[in-house]
Amino acid sequence: MLAVSLTALAVLCAVQHIPMADTLVYRAEGAAVADGSDLYGFTVTEWELPATYPPFAAILFVPTTWLSLGALKAVFLVGNVALLALLVRLSCDLAGLAVRAPFLCAATALALWLEPVFQTVLFGQINLALGCLVLWDLTRPQGAPGKGFALGVAAGIKLTPAFFIAYLLLRGRVREAVVALAGFAGTVLLGALVLPAASVEFWTRRIFETGRVGKAWIVDNQSLQGLIARLLHDAAPGAAWAVPAAVTAAVGLWAARRTPGEPRALLLAAFTALLVSPISWSHHWVWCVPLIAVLVAEGRPRLAAAVAVLFTARTFWLLPHEGDLDLHLPWWQQPLASPYALCALVLPGALALRASVLGQQNVRVVEHPEDDKEQAAARHHVLGHDL
Repeated sequence: MLAVSLTALAVLCAVQHIPMADTLVYRAEGAAVADGSDLYGFTVTEWELPATYPPFAAILFVPTTWLSLGALKAVFLVGNVALLALLVRLSCDLAGLAVRAPFLCAATALALWLEPVFQTVLFGQINLALGCLVLWDLTRPQGAPGKGFALGVAAGIKLTPAFFIAYLLLRGRVREAVVALAGFAGTVLLGALVLPAASVEFWTRRIFETGRVGKAWIVDNQSLQGLIARLLHDAAPGAAWAVPAAVTAAVGLWAARRTPGEPRALLLAAFTALLVSPISWSHHWVWCVPLIAVLVAEGRPRLAAAVAVLFTARTFWLLPHEGDLDLHLPWWQQPLASPYALCALVLPGALALRASVLGQQNVRVVEHPEDDKEQAAARHHVLGHDL
């Protein structure tokens, strides 16, 4: 399965001449650091893409200038496939699933075609690397040396992982949160030492320019802002987005704090971060991989399959989205335009409700000791099947 999947991907890349636009941006960022040019003053590719990451990320991209463009694309392609296998392994560790080589190969072969993963590979993005960095760090044993530092480094590369620092604080993991903050501060300091002018420009100006990243209302953006902008047919929803985003962040962090068990709490934090971020491109949602693993581990194969179908269907790419058509979609196309955001909004509540119902059923079993053995056995069978 893995061999067939990789062969199909390689043929597709060769036939379509996949540009890997984000890889070109990373290479241009590294070149700007190497030759001392303006880091935030260039655009590359036919889409005129600028640099949007902190200066620390640009420093890390300098080695991309040492390879020819063809070799660099090959490295990103092979590297992202390897990172996907690592993400599958880490997701299984998070969920408590036993991992054997055949299962790992098959799961990687299938996960490659999940839309967020596939787009990450085609764009030459770093989402899988960041996902692995965060997931590896947060699932290490309690008291592991430097636990939290890798999370801080991930936040220094791309700001969204910083949301997990708040998650650690609310879960009472103060030491890890402090280490993560120290790691993040270290990336900012290194960036300031190597690129002082670019650092001042980014942290005082560029960080607030959401439009620099892209148009928030296009279907590529699966965040809450994208959903609301398309729903209201308003390119700049303003408070109509900011207020729900603030409420969602507060509720999401509260739920993550109170949720028993690390897998669910961690996924709640991840999907809350994706929802409230001004822009969460579809390829940012690689956290669907650990979500599917956790659902499988909890004995919900049909729900796991439904989530896998949702993240494979690519419904928003099938809708009219040339020009500003994204802002004029009829009501019945809105769910198809924002499947990831709706999944992140609905699924945690559905799982919590189901857990509550099962808990009430369990209480009723305990409260009826006078039941005969046949009735008790029947209840035990039903509960065992549900759990």
